[in-house]
Amino acid sequence: MEHPALRAALADVVAIPVTPFASDGSIDRDAFRAALRRLLDGGVRTVTPNGNTGEFYTLDPDERRLVTELTLQETKGRAAVIVGVGHDLPTAKADARHARDAGADMIMVHQPAHPYVSRGGWIDYHREVADAAPQLGVVPYIRNPLLDGRTIAELGAQCPQVIGVKYAVPDATRFGAVARDAGLDRFVWVAGLAELYAVPYWAMGATGFTSGLVNVAPALSLALLEALRTGDYQAAQKIWERIRPFEELRAADQSANNVTVVKEALSVLGLCRNAVRPPSKVLPEPQRAEVAAAIEGWEI
Repeated sequence: MEHPALRAALADVVAIPVTPFASDGSIDRDAFRAALRRLLDGGVRTVTPNGNTGEFYTLDPDERRLVTELTLQETKGRAAVIVGVGHDLPTAKADARHARDAGADMIMVHQPAHPYVSRGGWIDYHREVADAAPQLGVVPYIRNPLLDGRTIAELGAQCPQVIGVKYAVPDATRFGAVARDAGLDRFVWVAGLAELYAVPYWAMGATGFTSGLVNVAPALSLALLEALRTGDYQAAQKIWERIRPFEELRAADQSANNVTVVKEALSVLGLCRNAVRPPSKVLPEPQRAEVAAAIEGWEI
């Protein structure tokens, strides 16, 4: 895909598929492919295997590559594929090269998992990952509120293939400042905190948003996107109100049950097991009932 097509793919609902697990703890390939087909049939045009909703940090290297390959086999050009990469630098570079060889369109670089991240070191990390697969578009995933627009702009100047930014700091004002300091038009700005933050981030310059909820109800996520694109903020707010209880369950306790809630909802719908890997944990019965109540009436 050329850069204009990649940019268009980011200015959309960027779905983060779950990774279903079988009863023996392995990846349930059939359930994964079925869940992915459901997204594609529902109108999703951009997917990110190995994202946080896919339990990226619990997957071993072979599993991450399996998820990448299954995604590309199933999408077959029906959607742009952005593969999540990260961990230590050699691992991130190896996974970037695998994503390229498997036929991905872009890589999304998880925030470096390190207690000490300097401004220059953040740039170097992303530049080296980008250089490992220069054919791919690159999207940094930013969760650090201290990272400023000047740093992102410098990375963009060094790496033209960095075409978008997934911004996941829960502060719309900060996002607006960072986007403008980095270059509002230089990058595609993706609201990385999903539907709950999509409306205020859109007002500040985002043109796409990530979603885990889309695994459960693709039509709701796509309807929110359409309302934002057409400027129908009243319709967007009504959708926001419908999904708010579900998303707040995911966001509670610093997102402790972010993935667990999504998988519980999929289990209620009979689409996959609710199994998650530590440090996540299956919900206790009272909270499971809350999830079922939150999605009741969604017309899924």
